Amino acid sequence: MTELPRTPSFSLSGKTALVTGASSGIGQGCAVALAEAGAHVVCAARGEDRLNDTVAALQGQGWSAEALVLDQGDLGKLKQLFETQNFEVVVNSAGIARHSPAIETTPEDFDVVTGVNLRSAYFLSAYAARALIDAGKPGSIIHISSQMGHVGGVDRALYCATKHGLEGMVKSMAIEWGKQGIRINTVCPTFIRTPLTQSTFDNPERSAWIMEKIKLDRVGEVEDIMGAVRYLASDASALVTGTSMLIDGGWTAD
Repeated sequence: MTELPRTPSFSLSGKTALVTGASSGIGQGCAVALAEAGAHVVCAARGEDRLNDTVAALQGQGWSAEALVLDQGDLGKLKQLFETQNFEVVVNSAGIARHSPAIETTPEDFDVVTGVNLRSAYFLSAYAARALIDAGKPGSIIHISSQMGHVGGVDRALYCATKHGLEGMVKSMAIEWGKQGIRINTVCPTFIRTPLTQSTFDNPERSAWIMEKIKLDRVGEVEDIMGAVRYLASDASALVTGTSMLIDGGWTAD
């Protein structure tokens, strides 16, 4: 009788995951996706109240989760976290945007946005990989990047710079850590409807630009990201590293 292949597991049972930026929006969706798949999820964010609300809601579903108040830009505390706890899955959903014409970008804006979107992402990856290597474990590191890591956009020179930088960083780290079984990838959404993006959707000119570019004729929802994150965290993506999953409704197809 023919022996058929078996679909790899999407289960994360027995794994511990860290999700940064987990108190709302895409990060919260990532925490749900991983917890629902069986992982114990450490939900990290700066704001304690919303973070505790998120964890309580996860626990209310019978899922395993705990809260960690963390400023990801505090590299000392970030390093200490990975020295004291191992995570088989790390999802970085922390991010910031300060959109303006490039000629109006201030040095302060530049430092703040690169500090969150690139500097902290770099060292989070490095600390996570070091911990996995020291423990002799494989793992999956996932960054929530953006379609703007592959194209340009109006008033988004600074944001695009950080996301293009993130994409290059991930490719290089994938080459470096592949032999240790550590995978690192990005998820690149289009515009996702969250409280942080509502001001963009409220701008008629920007909203028209978005709808013109998205071929599926609708904006993204948090749920559109969750399946990709679960896939990249699981053994189903065991041969996937150094690449991007574009969840962009066809924006970059042009």
